[in-house]
Amino acid sequence: MESLSEILSAQLKDNRWGDRYQKLIAAAEQDPDVVAFLQKHRTELTKEDIIRSASKLYEFVNFKRKLATGEKTFMPGYYPYLTLSNHHIEVTYTPTKEFVAHQKQKEVQQRVRIISLPKSIRDAKLEDYDPEGREEILDAALRFYQEFQTDPHVFHKGIYLEGNFGVGKTYLLGALANSLAEKGFSTTLVHFPSFAVKMKSSIGNNSTGQMIDSIKKAQILMLDDIGADQMSSWFRDDVLGVILQYRMQEELPTFFSSNLSLEQLEAEYLTINSRGEAEPLKAQRIMERIRFLADDYHVLGRNRRNKKI
Repeated sequence: MESLSEILSAQLKDNRWGDRYQKLIAAAEQDPDVVAFLQKHRTELTKEDIIRSASKLYEFVNFKRKLATGEKTFMPGYYPYLTLSNHHIEVTYTPTKEFVAHQKQKEVQQRVRIISLPKSIRDAKLEDYDPEGREEILDAALRFYQEFQTDPHVFHKGIYLEGNFGVGKTYLLGALANSLAEKGFSTTLVHFPSFAVKMKSSIGNNSTGQMIDSIKKAQILMLDDIGADQMSSWFRDDVLGVILQYRMQEELPTFFSSNLSLEQLEAEYLTINSRGEAEPLKAQRIMERIRFLADDYHVLGRNRRNKKI
């Protein structure tokens, strides 16, 4: 077969295409993908076929040039390939491995909804969790991780993590959420005191019900740092109580972290309201739901905050 420039030279002259297209043909002639494609299909392509496909060759070479020089393309993340369809050369676009990996990571991150917690939680990994002194906790998290994947449609109890500041409770919840996201499961991870503030603000714009629904219906819910704020009767009964009641009825996995033991949570947080009044029966109702939803684990160890977890 004649060279590409020989095939198109007369056509270029007749149509007065100019220097721009002359440079295109010169670039196309030197492009190894074009050369290999024409060689592969030399018995299927006539001169007329190649002439009719000149614009596609231009599109292909120009797209590759832009990729090589870092210019913006009309299909970011895609790479061009030449194909043959009914004696017409076409350009098809396939996502690059890097683009596919980026999109997958983006989808994974979207499965973890983080409310008022550090962005660094998105980087938490179970394999980075130091088990020293915390073997039982890590085993419980890994057991849930495996069992939930096996059958996500049956009830799996969550975990109530109690322990001092900085012992890795929030990190473990985040790591578990990220690992579950990679398997296609969605988690809402909420900083509980901040959520309480937002709920109070929602009263003014009539979005209270919508906010409660968005939390209570989460596939997997993690309430972080429960007990760190002052509890009002309204928030305990009409917000937390509604959320936990729904999740108990629907048997949805629910996790908690707290600096308080379950006994302290009941006596020091849920029983005494913000006005200093004792309401033990209402506190007991909440505790029944927490105990139904989660098993209690005490997290021991040194303060690892701002250090390798």
